[in-house]
Amino acid sequence: MSDGPYLFDVGVVALAHAGTPVSETALSYVKGAIEGTIHAVVPYPALFGAHVVLTNYYGLSTHDASRLMANFADSSRIHWYDEMPKSTVRDGFDLAATHNIDGWDGYYARVAIEEGVETILSLDDDFEDVDGVTSEIVLSSEEFAALNEYIDTHR
Repeated sequence: MSDGPYLFDVGVVALAHAGTPVSETALSYVKGAIEGTIHAVVPYPALFGAHVVLTNYYGLSTHDASRLMANFADSSRIHWYDEMPKSTVRDGFDLAATHNIDGWDGYYARVAIEEGVETILSLDDDFEDVDGVTSEIVLSSEEFAALNEYIDTHR
């Protein structure tokens, strides 16, 4: 793990807070961001997305997911991306259409480009064809298998 900068996508934020058997890897990045040992950029919308993932996929209560995301939002050493201008939204959708990726991923890629962040921490490789950014997938294939098994048994 380098000192960044990293843009955190929703999957990494959710996994770090989910308490699964493989959450530690994502959590190590979140801890580094909170401590200020790595430069992290986190769009506020990722917290709402993580809340949805925590409640719908990881089985946390709305109360617990809300508390976790509110506490994370209090981290003062993280660079919180708190803008959502129309140009960023439109450019994000252009990236999504061009690269056949999810709209959220297009948005994250656009924010990374605008913020000068070259590496997006993610659970998938949807960013690999977007010029100017790369993704660092935080889980190994074995960890993905363990995560999928965990999700299947806890739904």
